[in-house]
Amino acid sequence: MPESRLGLSAGDWVEVRSKEEILATLDRHGRLGQLPFMPEMFAFCGRRYQVQARAHKTCDTVNRTGGRHVEAAVHLEGLRCDGSAHDGCQALCLLFWKEAWLTRVDGPDGSRPPSQPASGRPSAGASESDVIAATRTTGTEGAPIYMCQATTLPEYTTLLPWWDMRQYIEDYTSGNVTVRRMINGAAYVCFRKFVNGVGRFSPPMASRIVGVYDRWQRAKGGVPYPRRWGAVPPGEKTPSRPLYLQPGELVQVRSYEEILATLDRNNKNRGLYFDAEEVPYCGQTFRVRSPVTRIIDERTGRMLHFNERNVILEGAICEARYSDRRMFCPRAIYPYWRETWLKRVEEPAVPTGGTTDHGRS
Repeated sequence: MPESRLGLSAGDWVEVRSKEEILATLDRHGRLGQLPFMPEMFAFCGRRYQVQARAHKTCDTVNRTGGRHVEAAVHLEGLRCDGSAHDGCQALCLLFWKEAWLTRVDGPDGSRPPSQPASGRPSAGASESDVIAATRTTGTEGAPIYMCQATTLPEYTTLLPWWDMRQYIEDYTSGNVTVRRMINGAAYVCFRKFVNGVGRFSPPMASRIVGVYDRWQRAKGGVPYPRRWGAVPPGEKTPSRPLYLQPGELVQVRSYEEILATLDRNNKNRGLYFDAEEVPYCGQTFRVRSPVTRIIDERTGRMLHFNERNVILEGAICEARYSDRRMFCPRAIYPYWRETWLKRVEEPAVPTGGTTDHGRS
């Protein structure tokens, strides 16, 4: 039976179906259309949320094949996996929601249409214990191998070639992407291809062209060319400047030039890659959302533990502005920031004393 489709777009309001309704849509492995419903998602059942984006496509962080098509799914505003059923993974991945698990509503307090059974229901359904059991198996060495929406992504998606124009039409019609952002993205892709072409014949000329681009961007308050290489020579250890940051602290991301000085020629600082998607945040100020000490490796399913200190910054997400073969991916992954790339800033002064009438008589 085909999956339920609501035709949801960014900004629509939905109510997550009850636990019992959702379990009825799942197979014995806790999946619908191979997409796992994870134990962390039960907490949201019966509550209303706004659609953040239609998840018609995503990026392949497992096999690095580029863009992938997702069937009948959305991301809901701010709903991220807290890792509680996966031994405290701290990646804070944005959750995928099948439209079959949702009901369209008029708003946060609006009416709800009469309940309809979710379509695409397997004959058996699943129990809550099935969903919990599906989060892990045991590896050959006895260590757990975790399964989640991130590790199983190739199983519930299909390859989406970057040149398939239908995805960009849907980016716009779904409300995921504005026309201006699409134009800016296309302009960047054309410029990068031009620079790369020139660079094959004359690297100095390509460097001068990028310099002109940077001056133009600086004049209009834009982002510098985000595809440069780190400055630390081969064989030298990249620097480490731990700050021992805590959630809620205010920090400023160092300038792009300062960060490049901490990266090797592969754009890594002690193994952690600094991505082009992080460049727009250079020089900006953020709150620390959380530290990152352990995450599940999406390719192996094993838990990874970081040696260096890293944090997630509130609001600093991957917007897929510069991502090769996966432009405008709505997955909104949180990058991990080395504390080496940040500096503390003082809290703004809180006004004290009298009140102001803002010009009113």
